[in-house]
Amino acid sequence: MPQESEVHGLVALMEIQASRLRSRVGPSGEPCCCSIRIGRGGITLLIQRGLAALARAERLDTTLGQYALQAAIAACHARARTPEATDWVRIAALYDALAQVAPSPVVELNRAVAVSMAFGPAAGLELVDRLASEPWLQGYHLLPSVRGDLLAKLGRSQEARAEFERAASLTLNERQRKQLLERAANQG
Repeated sequence: MPQESEVHGLVALMEIQASRLRSRVGPSGEPCCCSIRIGRGGITLLIQRGLAALARAERLDTTLGQYALQAAIAACHARARTPEATDWVRIAALYDALAQVAPSPVVELNRAVAVSMAFGPAAGLELVDRLASEPWLQGYHLLPSVRGDLLAKLGRSQEARAEFERAASLTLNERQRKQLLERAANQG
């Protein structure tokens, strides 16, 4: 299906995400947060192939579908050599577009993270707080984890601690639980 932009978008997404698999966990298997993962390694063959597939998708259709949008988000991360070099404003805009094409509470949570990185933790927290009553996210450990991170950045340590503890109680992954409890303990 060489004329279908979403096919190229899906290929781009798979290639770029596959290039980052080893950077998603630390040396002892602990999950790595986004800011640690970004920029590890160089432009690999997988990233180059992914970027080429994304370029094909963009040439075929000016209105990108969900796979091409997700690939464009992954491409922003892949292109950044450091966390500071990440184009968070573009990522936030891409999440806005993705929320229109494929709305979901998880997309909205990811959008909130991107907004916080682009425009500050208060802007992200405002979006996260709107998701607090979302039924699909009630048992999702990343909602209180993200909220805890944003509260910590805002200097609201006690609230952050409670959110990290809540996130730890929701995850089934022992390494994530340990990491979240450590973050809670570090809040003072």
